[in-house]
Amino acid sequence: MTPRERNQRKSRTIVVEDHPVVCGGLMQLVNSQPDLACVGAADNTADARRLVRECKPDVTILDLRLKGGDALDFIKTLRVEHPEVKVLVLSQYDELLFAERVLRAGASGYIMKENATDEVLRAIRKVLAGELYYSEKVAAAVMQRTLHEKPAGPHAGIDVLSDREMQVFQLLGASYSAREIAEQFHLSRKTIETHSENIKHKLGLHNAAELKRFACKWATENLIPSEPWVAPAGINNPRKL
Repeated sequence: MTPRERNQRKSRTIVVEDHPVVCGGLMQLVNSQPDLACVGAADNTADARRLVRECKPDVTILDLRLKGGDALDFIKTLRVEHPEVKVLVLSQYDELLFAERVLRAGASGYIMKENATDEVLRAIRKVLAGELYYSEKVAAAVMQRTLHEKPAGPHAGIDVLSDREMQVFQLLGASYSAREIAEQFHLSRKTIETHSENIKHKLGLHNAAELKRFACKWATENLIPSEPWVAPAGINNPRKL
């Protein structure tokens, strides 16, 4: 049996990750398994879309924070254009806030990057089997919502924001201007300012200065320094919180 024939018998994966060391490690991990094969890798969503079309993977392992595109929009696009492709999201961010968003977008699993390799493999096989995979912490949050209880923790109220509003809010907290945020999403500055107005209304804030203080405080408490969820395109060194 040729290597190509052996790979055709394995579940096909692609890795979408913009950190070379992490990407290489994930590819090596997948290829070390007798039932899995990594058939491609990308560091941005444009190349990832091309890989999905060309390689027809069974599962996409996706970094939530990508410098070259919006991971949430990528998940939503896959759900429409390639519903057969499962998505397993890897993240450095707090599970209570972001996991629910990626699952609503269409992902089948969400795990933290620090998790042991055996959990990554377990998650891959779970989503390949058609099941959802997420940590016990996320399961507890889902149960709270089912029981109509207000989730505990510092994120109370933030979850009312839409995905785009959450991205704008997070970048405001990382000290990016409306112009820089607009460039990231290829939108007008006026559109970003409208999002900011909606955020103020939803969070009960009175002015731009109050929104800025609240966003910065939230980012300092809840995001990893120098790792905003979405980094504006063309900026190589995100601002430290």
